[in-house]
Amino acid sequence: MTPANRDEANLATDRATVERMADGDTAALAVLYDRHARAVYSLAVRIVTDPGDAEDVVQEVFTQAWQQAGRYDAGRAPVAGWLMVMTRARALDRLRRRRARVTLVEMNPSTPDPRDPAVTQEALAITAEEAGRLHGALIGLSEGQRTAIELAYYEGLSQSDIAARLSEPLGTIKTRIRSGLLKLRAAMAGVGDTP
Repeated sequence: MTPANRDEANLATDRATVERMADGDTAALAVLYDRHARAVYSLAVRIVTDPGDAEDVVQEVFTQAWQQAGRYDAGRAPVAGWLMVMTRARALDRLRRRRARVTLVEMNPSTPDPRDPAVTQEALAITAEEAGRLHGALIGLSEGQRTAIELAYYEGLSQSDIAARLSEPLGTIKTRIRSGLLKLRAAMAGVGDTP
């Protein structure tokens, strides 16, 4: 068998496997995983750099492949390409969530880690108080600022994605997020509102 024939046979096998998945065949998912998990993991670890996060991305990708097998369109991409697109998206989502957590910690680095046995109930009560203050500060933002920040930090969307979802100019979204974060930072510091 020539390499070209082997490649075409692999593409046909992948398409048939996804069709079986769409029909609810869990064994087909195992076949797809065995054929492509290594490539999915390799791309994921290149993007997220953390092996544990990359393993989570692999799980998310194959879960999504199982759920969306019926929507796979062989005319748009081979199965491997479809999986790589999902891998990139899930890995970037994970990076956005990681950045959002880092940004929130940077806004208030004194927040204790509740998993640390040295953390006292008093420290946890202070953290709850700060969470209440943050919630109050979020409510004090304009609706546009609050929506943009929630989409960025709770859904992990990029500023471009937020602009597209809200049908707003990218510059407007950037301004709303920046001014909203400045107000939140000031509220957390107890300074009051800033322009």
